[in-house]
Amino acid sequence: MKSPSVVPGAAVVVIAAYVAAQMLADVASLKIGVVAGLAVDMGTFVYPVTFTLRDVVHKLLGRSNARLLVVLAGVINLLMVLYLLWAAAVPGDTSWGLGREFSAVFAPVWRIVVASIVAEVASELTDTEVYHWFVTRVTRRHQWARVLVSNSVSVPLDNLVFAVGAFGGALPWPVVGQIFVFNLVLKYAITLVSLPLIYISPAEDAAAGDGGA
Repeated sequence: MKSPSVVPGAAVVVIAAYVAAQMLADVASLKIGVVAGLAVDMGTFVYPVTFTLRDVVHKLLGRSNARLLVVLAGVINLLMVLYLLWAAAVPGDTSWGLGREFSAVFAPVWRIVVASIVAEVASELTDTEVYHWFVTRVTRRHQWARVLVSNSVSVPLDNLVFAVGAFGGALPWPVVGQIFVFNLVLKYAITLVSLPLIYISPAEDAAAGDGGA
């Protein structure tokens, strides 16, 4: 039986961190940087941890709530983008003097925004199903393994959808390939670093008991 004093508090913290990381990654993805000589969208350094955070929510609250979180985070990100577009369109006060700069940075390119949100929702819903399959059909032991397996499927999917959807045809394909390769390596490395997060709560695992369709 789950401890009511442990699960709600841990779940609130993880959900807040998940949504915050999603939003921060989407904003940072508006910049394509060069790291170690390779092109990379700057949201890549934040976004990968959301896969493990999603796994933690799955563990604490079950598959149905994890699905709901993924969809709601996508909606929140879309609303954030719409608000930033509106804010960028509002005439700037001349005494402020940074109106154009704000619009240049925070009026997102719709192709990047749509690709990012579609990649997030598709890959994290896939992560949900793979995680649930592992817990219910393979083993409930070795929590690190369920995170590693689910992320090994969802991270490449996310990377492919985003890189091709956002930049395919807009940038030279070798650059798109650099973004894909660098993002994949970096996301997987962050997945490995974030594995201990699955042990954030000693509460009983709710994932196996949630058979929601």
